[in-house]
Amino acid sequence: MTNAALHVARTGLDAQNMRMQVIANNLANVNTTGFKQDRASFETLAYQAITAPGAASSDSTKFATGTSLGAGVKINGTDKVDTQGALQQTGNALDMAIQGGGFFQVKMPSGQIGYTRDGNFNLSSDGTVVNAEGYELQPQIQIPAGAQNITIAQDGTVSVTLPNATAATEIGKIETANFTNPAGLQSAGANLLTETASSGQPQTGAANADGRGPITQGSLESSNVNIVQELVDMIETQRAYEVNSKMIKATDEMLQYANQNA
Repeated sequence: MTNAALHVARTGLDAQNMRMQVIANNLANVNTTGFKQDRASFETLAYQAITAPGAASSDSTKFATGTSLGAGVKINGTDKVDTQGALQQTGNALDMAIQGGGFFQVKMPSGQIGYTRDGNFNLSSDGTVVNAEGYELQPQIQIPAGAQNITIAQDGTVSVTLPNATAATEIGKIETANFTNPAGLQSAGANLLTETASSGQPQTGAANADGRGPITQGSLESSNVNIVQELVDMIETQRAYEVNSKMIKATDEMLQYANQNA
């Protein structure tokens, strides 16, 4: 029985250590554009049924509750908290933020489409709109040489004023993507997420339509990490870790006592 207690306490240490890593990653990304806070979810391990509820306790009676012993705990997943981050105005024409649902689409070197809330875009040497890693925004938008007054409407329509022209010219439209289950997207680093069987297929189209939020030009979405809440969670995790550590020490002392007095 005491050996089982050691195992249970060890699972608690492992789970709390993983939760602390999740919290550390949240705090590390407190200034990462478009970052969504992760939250660790726990679940119990299998129970050992010593006596099943309702089993016969005598010829005429039954156990009301039974006896079951838990085997510990584990992390069953990390969920992204999909709340809107605050918008910070930058004034840069190619900085964009989505208010509400949706993701920008970029083409990764593998040819796969990556999805991101990070709207920090720039121009490549040939005028193509790219992210900080140099990945092209999809559908591809190319700004003509000498173009001025780049304007991006809430629906993603991109217009520029060409040399020797007075009226703006539409040169393309930025499409955003939404998912039935955004929490099922796989983190790929570099502020990118990728499609999985759990997320479902992307529903792409103009921003500000069909559940996709409008695009705000000249702004970036801040991380939605709440520092105060993360510090509270960190203290709670530390206390839980300490309690499980003390459980291991207490169980070890019980085993020593049993061995010495056997």
